[in-house]
Amino acid sequence: MRIGAVIVAAGRGTRAGGDLPKQWQVIAGARVAAWTCARFTARSDIAEVILVVHPDDQAFAQEIAGVRIVHGGASRDSSVRLGLKALGNDLTHVLIHDVARCTVPTQVIDDVIAALNRSDAAAPALAVTDALWIAKDGSVSGTQDRTGLYRAQTPQGFALPAILNAHTKHTGGAADDVEVARAARLDVVITGGDEANLKITTPVDFARAQTLLEQSMDIRLGNGFDVHAFEDGDHVILCGVHVPHDKALKGHSDADVGMHAVTDAIYGALADGDIGQHFPPSDPQWKGAASEIFLKHAVALAQSRGFTISNIDCTLICEHPKIGPHAGTMKATMAELMGLDADRVSVKATTSERLGFTGREEGIAALATATLVKL
Repeated sequence: MRIGAVIVAAGRGTRAGGDLPKQWQVIAGARVAAWTCARFTARSDIAEVILVVHPDDQAFAQEIAGVRIVHGGASRDSSVRLGLKALGNDLTHVLIHDVARCTVPTQVIDDVIAALNRSDAAAPALAVTDALWIAKDGSVSGTQDRTGLYRAQTPQGFALPAILNAHTKHTGGAADDVEVARAARLDVVITGGDEANLKITTPVDFARAQTLLEQSMDIRLGNGFDVHAFEDGDHVILCGVHVPHDKALKGHSDADVGMHAVTDAIYGALADGDIGQHFPPSDPQWKGAASEIFLKHAVALAQSRGFTISNIDCTLICEHPKIGPHAGTMKATMAELMGLDADRVSVKATTSERLGFTGREEGIAALATATLVKL
């Protein structure tokens, strides 16, 4: 199987309250849609992720890495249909998921994919265990037998040609994609749902989702420290920015001490060595290399292991040059290289009060901390 995913996020979510549609509100440090998409983009068995959004939400959607953005339609089923049509022709199966289910457990996704090996359609659900009432005018007017009743969840998985054909022929108005599949006479296998697979619908659901996210997150901290001595020159490179100075920094690469510290902080959070192990100074190909090569490698390595970089904090330690006038540019440069919002990157400076080698202006040191998060 070659599997794609369609994340449906074009709704307005008014019942959830707030100034923004629920999928763009922030919980546990990231937008709901970012948490949801990460459940799928981090998987090696999902080849492509389509995020279907309202045209007004394009800017929010562009914040999310690893997805292809498609504009949705006037209804949920029309948005799904547009997402399905955008999937690559080489894909054989698709998972369709509601963006509001940002806490979907890995096992729920695994079970749906496993069921697609024996069926053209599969979806998670939980058996109804509560007594069911029928109400009229605020009072109980009857009861409903719960035998054979299930609470539907997503992602719902399908053979791609079958569900695309079903959606193309459907007249519209379906509650979910299982309803569309059944209208096309597809047999849908029920897989195990999970109470943790919460769908954010009302304001109180945000707190429940945040608790679940915080319980399931793998949070890593890494530290990086680097030092480079001065040599003759007319500028230094710090956090990707050329800063005029009466000296340069000496090193095998471009000697960007700030970027090296950040890179090592990411490697440290991954417990995967340091720059010297990944890019040995004994290897002549790295002579004079731009340090962004090392940083991008560390970022890609973190992403390949399912981690998102939550924030970076870098402190440059020197008497001169003065960092303040350049700190904003450094911050923006580092954020762009790592694919982060600028407010997740800190670049600041301090002196050593004329003490030690930095106080004697023999070189520059840098200290960095990286926080990595995996669902």
